[in-house]
Amino acid sequence: MRLGVLFSGGKDSCYSAYLAKKQGNELICLISIISENPDSFMFHTPNIKKTKKQAELMNIPLLIEKTKGKKEIELRDLERAIKKAKQKYQLQGIVTGALYSNYQASRIQKICDKLNLKTINPLWHKNEIKYLKELIKNKFKVMIIGVAAYPLDKTWLGRLIDEKFIQEAKKLQEKYEIHPAGEGGEFETFVLDCPLFSRELNVVKQKPKGKSNSWKLDINVD
Repeated sequence: MRLGVLFSGGKDSCYSAYLAKKQGNELICLISIISENPDSFMFHTPNIKKTKKQAELMNIPLLIEKTKGKKEIELRDLERAIKKAKQKYQLQGIVTGALYSNYQASRIQKICDKLNLKTINPLWHKNEIKYLKELIKNKFKVMIIGVAAYPLDKTWLGRLIDEKFIQEAKKLQEKYEIHPAGEGGEFETFVLDCPLFSRELNVVKQKPKGKSNSWKLDINVD
């Protein structure tokens, strides 16, 4: 099946693309939505413009659409982007990184139904810890680039998802009910390397911004 990938550069969209390809589908294009609203209900925002670098390493065309990021209204921009991608690349379906968010999944499904596209959700309701372990097993190098929940703080920025991270994530889930995979926006990620890339991305510059338990790490990659 010819698929477009809703692509943020984070672990969920990258791993979903990987699984979709592994299932025998063809990844035809990536679709990134750049939101002016850092607190968008629908879209990942930290370092979203760096998806250009990732797309180059995947050798897959990238379609970019901008949005003001206003709740519900931003869905029109998403629909416009998917419609453009379908027309330009003759897509048959869309891959999403939805894990447990009914808000995101239902709205993407509605758009795809309208455009007569199949929705592919490879991560839907996957066990969070199993998912994190799969990332490591399949050689995904994933960096934490944002946190937004107590007791996560500036010290978590720049960390990689490894076995130590998983063990700490389990404890945070038990004590603070923080989703181990960051599904509630507790943390954001950026993929530096994975089987879909021709080589690893290197972080050449990074700058933390924020306060208390809300931090973002702006990065430059090469």
